[in-house]
Amino acid sequence: MKLSMTALMGSAALALMATTASAQTSACLITKTDTNPFFVKMKEGAEAKAAELGVTLKSYAGKIDGDHESQVAAVEACVADGAKGILITASDTKAIVDSVKAARDAGVLVIALDTPLDPIDAADATFATDNFQAGLLIGQWAAATLGAEAANAKIAMLDLSIAQPSVDVLRDQGFLQGFGIDLADPNKWGDETDPRIVGNEVTAGNEEGGLKAMEALLAKDPDINVVYTINEPSAAGAFEALKAAGKEGVLIVSVDGGCPGVADVKGGVIGATSQQYPLQMAALGVEAIAKFAADGTKPAPTEGKAFFDTGVALITDKPVDGVESIDTAKGTELCWG
Repeated sequence: MKLSMTALMGSAALALMATTASAQTSACLITKTDTNPFFVKMKEGAEAKAAELGVTLKSYAGKIDGDHESQVAAVEACVADGAKGILITASDTKAIVDSVKAARDAGVLVIALDTPLDPIDAADATFATDNFQAGLLIGQWAAATLGAEAANAKIAMLDLSIAQPSVDVLRDQGFLQGFGIDLADPNKWGDETDPRIVGNEVTAGNEEGGLKAMEALLAKDPDINVVYTINEPSAAGAFEALKAAGKEGVLIVSVDGGCPGVADVKGGVIGATSQQYPLQMAALGVEAIAKFAADGTKPAPTEGKAFFDTGVALITDKPVDGVESIDTAKGTELCWG
């Protein structure tokens, strides 16, 4: 009986210690903005998992997509606060590397969410959509939808930022390859020579940016019939510009899979979009930080990839042969934001 009681007391003490250690674990989430529905859902996922695991979470965001300086300040604040781990969606995937290195040198686990750093191993791990695959799917769908007319396409490329963060490049280049356009340097966009590309404009990932970018490209060539967009807010802006120009029948494709974007697919604003899963990314990230705090274990990538793949699915109500997709009914079940 004494041995049993002793063992019981020991187990209780260990459980108390584990609970206390978990409660003392702190983490940071740093997103590009706090207004984009994608990052709003990411924050919700991180907060829910942190509450479940007893992790103290602090959240930071840039003023706009591309606000690198605010992210640098956030990384420094997290290190100073003694955070065990940082989850970050970097606005400038190259420029942030020095700040990330300083955090890692201080013993902080740094996980990139959604947007791989450049180079990808600048972070301890990356939890992300396969953004090249996301672009590839919408490119394949657009080409198959146009059929023989794909050879005569006039394509507008609505990208994210002149800094060309990795997510920007991967989606752009994936789309072009899926459409059947030869890539020049696959590590950057805008250097392709295919005459079907009317041009590239940046959008900052928001509706206003999408509208202005679309207006600029329409001024360059009013016969544009395919529009690639970095995300669904920019797609919505592009649609408004096309509508104002009397060109509502232009084929628009995008990436995100947020609830407003899926609704736009259902309503015919967007032809197809690649859906990603930000809540899962963030929840997995918080779990990884808790594990690291407990025993020093760092997360491993998906087999055969340099990152942990959190999944992607093409959503359209106009499926084509050879490109796997789900419809907007299923996409609405899985959407966010």
